[in-house]
Amino acid sequence: MKIDKIELMLCSLPFVHFFETSLGREEDRTFILVKVYAEGICGYGEVVADKAPLYSYETTETAWLVLKDFLIPLLIKKSLSEPIDFYEEARIFKGHPMAKAGLELALWDLVAKQKNLPLWKLYGGSQKEIPSGVSIGIQDSESQLIDRIQAFLEEGYQRIKLKIMPGWDVAICQKVRKKFPDSRLQVDANGAYSLDDKKTLKELDEFGLEMIEQPFAPYDLWDHSRLQKEVQTPLCLDESITSAETARKAIEMGSCRIINIKAGRVGGIIESKKIHDVCQENSLPVWCGGMLESGIGRAHNIHLATLPNFMFPHDLSASKRYYAEDLIDPPIDITPQGTIKVPDLPGIGVMPQEERIKKVSRVKKVFRKAHF
Repeated sequence: MKIDKIELMLCSLPFVHFFETSLGREEDRTFILVKVYAEGICGYGEVVADKAPLYSYETTETAWLVLKDFLIPLLIKKSLSEPIDFYEEARIFKGHPMAKAGLELALWDLVAKQKNLPLWKLYGGSQKEIPSGVSIGIQDSESQLIDRIQAFLEEGYQRIKLKIMPGWDVAICQKVRKKFPDSRLQVDANGAYSLDDKKTLKELDEFGLEMIEQPFAPYDLWDHSRLQKEVQTPLCLDESITSAETARKAIEMGSCRIINIKAGRVGGIIESKKIHDVCQENSLPVWCGGMLESGIGRAHNIHLATLPNFMFPHDLSASKRYYAEDLIDPPIDITPQGTIKVPDLPGIGVMPQEERIKKVSRVKKVFRKAHF
């Protein structure tokens, strides 16, 4: 395929309810949409970087710069249209996986639409419905948290994930477990703890959690391995897993028993599949996390989660969980059984709504071959 043009759009969407983690509170989300056009087809991708370098060193501003000055010129000058070709060529540029992922995802959508296939078929997925969990941020009060958990369980979500941080951890888990004794629970610290907090983290064993996600800083595979030896609850690594190589090292060090794969964080689908395969070869289950994406990025994640080693409910919730009006039709929803049906139409399988995208777009830039 010959790429005709590429568009970048800086967008902003308000949340229906604030989302707070150990990194801070967010009232809305700013992100980049990537659109790649070829032969009358448009492929859509989403860059998961946020405004501030909190979760990652990447931001919307750095991702925009890297896409504008390096990745898009590379793709156009070398006439790249296959995701694997872009992946291999883009490796020359160090880091910036979120920027790379946004463009690679758009290429996957484009190729799948050109082949008239849903993405999951290109990936070799097999699950037609995937189990859905919901992530609940730190709330203003314990009662507000309990009410939100109750509401989400009534909607059918199979698993509740609680964001934790020092001072909002053991007592909160104790109250939640007492109120919901049979619910599937896990916690996520986003790196808020250190080995000095080992005693607190060991206390979480009494609550029957499915996993403790990313207790320590992303770089700290060694201390994660030390903690995993002393806690019964499986540790799950998220921010620490930047590639199949770091996944292999984490497995060999015993740093975790579960891995969270986010295509937008690790650089795209190709690296995600490599991580999936390394974990599968080592009998280590994985699951798919979310980055508060719009329906476009969320649809990409749903197709990825059809691969066979994705074994837990995912942070892939209904569109209305985060946004009053998503950017796609039909909106993503969960069944009464707490699953999401995998879209079966070509590409991401949902229809981006251009009028809605235009309404939330703040900046737009178009790239054509003539520009280079």
